[in-house]
Amino acid sequence: MKPLLAALCLFVAPVAGAQAQSSRIDLSGIDPVEVLAGANDVLLRAPDGDIDRLFKAVHAASRNDAEARGLCQLFEPDADRSLMGLQRAANALGEASRVRFVEAVTAVAVNGLQGQRQAYDPAVGAQALKAATVTGMMLHDGFLLGLSGTGRDAASRDARCTAFRQLVDVLDGFSSGERVAATRYLLSEGLTRYGGEL
Repeated sequence: MKPLLAALCLFVAPVAGAQAQSSRIDLSGIDPVEVLAGANDVLLRAPDGDIDRLFKAVHAASRNDAEARGLCQLFEPDADRSLMGLQRAANALGEASRVRFVEAVTAVAVNGLQGQRQAYDPAVGAQALKAATVTGMMLHDGFLLGLSGTGRDAASRDARCTAFRQLVDVLDGFSSGERVAATRYLLSEGLTRYGGEL
């Protein structure tokens, strides 16, 4: 998942100013090799406030059935994580969600490229996710099964997406520090790896 979010951070930065208010994002002129070069620790250098802003943008989009489907596809084991795949996911969002998402990712990209490495312990992120999982299990039937499922059929994908949305909703009630740690973990490691460790 790290190449996915690193690419997402970098491709948005050059186009955000010109396209954040437009109806579509066009990434056809971006060289994927150039995008990925030097992007390995953008997420680790982005300030906590920017990571939390990105979480809030994802949470807002996850509350919409149609928009959530596009976001969930990026966390699938066989997802298209090319720049064109990322472009399709961004363009699947409604106008308000797309602008909010682009602005949040742009902040992560710009400040992550310029900032100092943040203190981050993956174990803290994993622990916050485990706490959110316990809460999710208490609130939602089938939550753990959906979150840890690895099936490629439509029903498994739908269950995984539903669990992801529920997980994000639970995390929204956590402290900002816990949300940030969990978000860094998910963006770096992905839902599939986390689900496999449950």
